[in-house]
Amino acid sequence: MAGGKQTPRQKMINLMYLVFIAMLALNMSKEVLAAFGTMNERFEDDNAKKIASNDAFLESLEIKKGEDPTKYEALYNKAEQVKTLSKEYFDYLQELKTAMTADVDDPKDYQVMDKADYLDNEFFEGEGYKPAGQEFIDRVNNYREAILKVIDGEKMTAAEESIKGRFNTDEVENREKIMVKWLEYNYKGYPLIASLTKITQLQNDIQATEQDILSGMLQGNYQQALALNTYSTLLQPSKTAFYAGEKFSGRLAIGKTDASATPKRAELKLDGRSLSEGRDYKLVSGGVELLFGAGNAGDHELSGKLFYDQDGEETEVEVTNSRFSTINKPNAANIAADKMNVVYRGVANPMTISIPGIAEDKVTASAPGLRRVRGSKYIMNPGSGREVTINASGVLPDGTTIRTPAKFRIKDIPRPSGTLRGEAGSVKMPKRNLEIATVGAMLEDFDFDLNIAVSEFKFKVPGQPTVVVKGNRMNAQAKSTIRRAKRGDNVQIFDIKAYITNNRNYKLKKVSPVVVELTN
Repeated sequence: MAGGKQTPRQKMINLMYLVFIAMLALNMSKEVLAAFGTMNERFEDDNAKKIASNDAFLESLEIKKGEDPTKYEALYNKAEQVKTLSKEYFDYLQELKTAMTADVDDPKDYQVMDKADYLDNEFFEGEGYKPAGQEFIDRVNNYREAILKVIDGEKMTAAEESIKGRFNTDEVENREKIMVKWLEYNYKGYPLIASLTKITQLQNDIQATEQDILSGMLQGNYQQALALNTYSTLLQPSKTAFYAGEKFSGRLAIGKTDASATPKRAELKLDGRSLSEGRDYKLVSGGVELLFGAGNAGDHELSGKLFYDQDGEETEVEVTNSRFSTINKPNAANIAADKMNVVYRGVANPMTISIPGIAEDKVTASAPGLRRVRGSKYIMNPGSGREVTINASGVLPDGTTIRTPAKFRIKDIPRPSGTLRGEAGSVKMPKRNLEIATVGAMLEDFDFDLNIAVSEFKFKVPGQPTVVVKGNRMNAQAKSTIRRAKRGDNVQIFDIKAYITNNRNYKLKKVSPVVVELTN
């Protein structure tokens, strides 16, 4: 085609041959690029599976550490170090891959990833490396040495050799028998998709290394330790409460308490009420941890089923012999001031009435003005008289009835103190503050927080007539009187009429007055 004098037709044929050959070469290149893309996808899928497998292994090892820290804590700590190093290096490579494809519209269009510009510009500068290129090599070397340091002494020769081979950055001999730097040999001048696939393969090596180490750690003594079952003794009394002098009956049993004995789910009830997982109980190694309160005094029954996976099938275990009793603490010290058994007239006095060892629903109490709120909680509203007797009775499980009387003195609410701006007794303030101040009443050092309001008071400025004020704020006449007062005058607020907002029928004692010294 290239020699001798050629006719125009022959020249046209030769040109067509050249175009045809170029098209074949172009199609071959696109097929190769697509093949690299397919390899990259397979590596990505395999990475996802290895990550999930390694995470599951570490999670199960953490459970073992919680069960027996002496055996498994050191092993778990090393495994966690391997996980941390691998994740840090893996994430660095992932960020690099993201930057490499930032300008690619469709990450699945591998045929457009035929340029070598990105890594050539990012890594290389003349015969040397840019900072990003040096960092890439340092990351490989640092990961290799850090991992080898973690497993040093673990007798994992095969894993050590694999790590050294996977992350070796020594110079490489090319086809011309010339030694070439590792980074240049593997990444310089390659199409983008080829470099991307190689980095994904490097990520695959990281996950494979983590997998090899984690499985290698289970060899020898570790493997034997993880295969052992853990048992503990369980006390099974015939009942959960015994009286003094009564013969104890029950037995000791052993139960499996490792992770393999953890239920898949549970359906539990307490006294017929369904319990909720997370709030009332949680599934733990060897069974169920109960979180609910002991409840009121009396007998309680726990019933239901536990469900386990056995040979791929769900097996249920009935909850039996699960009764317990709740009693008030019978051995607690009972200390009371003999003269302080007091209830106040005009006040809803809260009271707790119970008998140790007897359920609340089997205890009754009665007295004039006494009413039950719920359980052992009562309210006493005493009427006239100086004393009231409360009679409590209950029936023990053996049928014995206990009756206990308790006598209380009835006292009136103490005398309230008048207040101005919340202050009692003597107060200093300027005229303007006095004009807008609120007159009130309070019970100092009283055990009950009562809402007391003022309906009327008298107001007296020296040398001026007494003013009667309705309500708890100064009226126009009182303000006028204040304006005529002198600096240093002692103004009196007295005959304060107050009442309890939620019990206006109760007549409070006379309220003490307030004296105000004017400062202007």
